[in-house]
Amino acid sequence: MGEMQVPDDALYGASTQRAVLNFPVSGRPMPEAFIRGLGLVKFACAQANEELGHLSPGKGRLIKAAAREIADGGLLAHFPVDVFQTGSGTSTNMNVNEVISNRAAQIAGLPIGLKKPVHPNDDVNLGQSSNDIIPTTLHVSVALALSGDLVPGLEALAAALERKAAAFAGIVKIGRTHLMDATPLTLGQEFSGYAAQVRKGIGRAQKAVAALGELAVGGTAVGTGINCDLNFPPKVCAILSRETGIPFREAANHFEAQGARDDAVEAAGHLATIAAGLAKIANDIRLLGSGPRAGLAELRLPATQPGSSIMPGKVNPVMSEMMVQVCHYTHGLAQTVVMCGRDGHFELNVTIPLIAHSLHEAIRCLANASRVFASACVDGIEADAARCKELMDRSLMLVTALNPFIGYDNAASVAKEAFATGRTLREIVLARKLMDAADLDRALDPISMTKPGAGGMSAGGG
Repeated sequence: MGEMQVPDDALYGASTQRAVLNFPVSGRPMPEAFIRGLGLVKFACAQANEELGHLSPGKGRLIKAAAREIADGGLLAHFPVDVFQTGSGTSTNMNVNEVISNRAAQIAGLPIGLKKPVHPNDDVNLGQSSNDIIPTTLHVSVALALSGDLVPGLEALAAALERKAAAFAGIVKIGRTHLMDATPLTLGQEFSGYAAQVRKGIGRAQKAVAALGELAVGGTAVGTGINCDLNFPPKVCAILSRETGIPFREAANHFEAQGARDDAVEAAGHLATIAAGLAKIANDIRLLGSGPRAGLAELRLPATQPGSSIMPGKVNPVMSEMMVQVCHYTHGLAQTVVMCGRDGHFELNVTIPLIAHSLHEAIRCLANASRVFASACVDGIEADAARCKELMDRSLMLVTALNPFIGYDNAASVAKEAFATGRTLREIVLARKLMDAADLDRALDPISMTKPGAGGMSAGGG
């Protein structure tokens, strides 16, 4: 394609520079986590080729040294190609091939740009194609981000919620269904539900890691494995498993592994589910903390910053607002992955750079948001026990506990009269002589209603 001018200080070559000039789109390079994952994949490929005798120990040593630098987060300035590029990621694959080739030359004490002693195609890309290496890197890098970033972030949030569940175990409050009063529960029980949601989210992240365990390496151009040793892919997978602790394996069907991105779509679905749960928790917490005088105000949320430029003393639930926005963003990114998976055609999906960007961006934001929400919001939440008791005492849904004693119809009639007259449930039940005082007090004890089996057997619904 003719000569191409490359900056003197760049470790990449002509193929990368052409991509830089061809795709001046977003100004966003490929995610750092993806580039680091690509370095790790190239390390594994060089090790496998060396073990199989296809690469001399000298060349293998140089390639692995340069690839390890990239995997460890070095040389990132030499990966300028935009996310919106060739859909196979060929530009990024050639970018890493050229950087490794030139960095190997530096390590060997030779000038860069000569493709010696390591050639970017013949040596660094030996037994490989962009069409199998970029999907392989997608799986490896996203699995690492899930296990190394998102799971710890969710663990921090789950632990914070569990601490609050224990601290609030003795505070009885009114439950709410359909945004209306329901029967009592403890604030600790409510927070235990939030903690369980996050724990399930951790399980979903781990399922996403498992879904990404199959690797496309070995399929080369279209899945047939042309120019690739049959022993190469299992060796690469074994090396990657040893390096990461994640059990990677060769794809059962290489045509599926390159033509489809269903595993990435599955991972996106797990991220969307996690985000839905986190948004529900954040919304509940800000509603329970609404006020301080004209809302529910059962919780006192930590004040992190002034809430208004015009209303003095106003404090807003900004951490919940942050979390909800991150979750909305994640849902948009997940839907992008779904559409990318849908629009892959024939033997290669050509939206992989966008899938990589979307998954890594969602994981990064969810992980950071979870950690911040745990430390800046959940850890500082306090319960207003008096407010919880006030709202519970005013609720008419305590009448539900009377169903086994006076029947549903009588209980409904008592509740309606109490609402219309402002009298208490107790006053009306005693006035109608439906129960004696001692049995009534036991039945209306809110704490007993929060325990399993409270109220005995009765018909009813939500």
